[in-house]
Amino acid sequence: MIPYNELLVFALASLIMVLSPGPNMIYLISRSLSQGKQAGIISLFGVICGFLFHILMVSFGLTAIFFAVPYAFIVVKFLGVGYLLYLAYNTVKSGGSKIFDTNNSLKKDRPFKLFNIGLLTNVLNPKMALFYLSFFPQFIKPEYGSILSQSFLLGIIQVIISFMVNFLIVISAAKMASWFAKNPIWVKIQKWFMASVLTGLAIKIAFAKAK
Repeated sequence: MIPYNELLVFALASLIMVLSPGPNMIYLISRSLSQGKQAGIISLFGVICGFLFHILMVSFGLTAIFFAVPYAFIVVKFLGVGYLLYLAYNTVKSGGSKIFDTNNSLKKDRPFKLFNIGLLTNVLNPKMALFYLSFFPQFIKPEYGSILSQSFLLGIIQVIISFMVNFLIVISAAKMASWFAKNPIWVKIQKWFMASVLTGLAIKIAFAKAK
């Protein structure tokens, strides 16, 4: 069982990451503004199912790799360090002054299509799989028990946090988009804060002693 203090750190990191302006947030805000809250919520369920898909794939993948290859756990974790640093660099590098100029001209789609768009937006994004593969191992340790159980536990926590935050974003989409548009400095602050979190996670594992 992962210690509660580690779960708390993971939960806080997940909260910061879901608050990071990105494709999912922008899509949900745009869809909510163009087609209403119900469309935004349906799209959100598709996005969440996309998260679940990646979590399942990564969880079973990590378990298979760690049991099949000696020292694979250490190798994957240090590959994760490199990827987290890469994410931190891109977070600061990417432009974002117009990130919340949402498009209100999205055509109205049926519920099934809304769900599928949200789902495929995540499922077909290889960066999501790479992100989970680099993020989860920072909190998983073989001495805590089953790798698969730890992965599922972290996945459940991340999905719950993502759903709650994105649900609030959907029901207050207009205010969210307007606030970000009027306060572009927040995007810059958030980018540097997010980069600091990612770098901190990378440093934490890089200097952690193997047990």
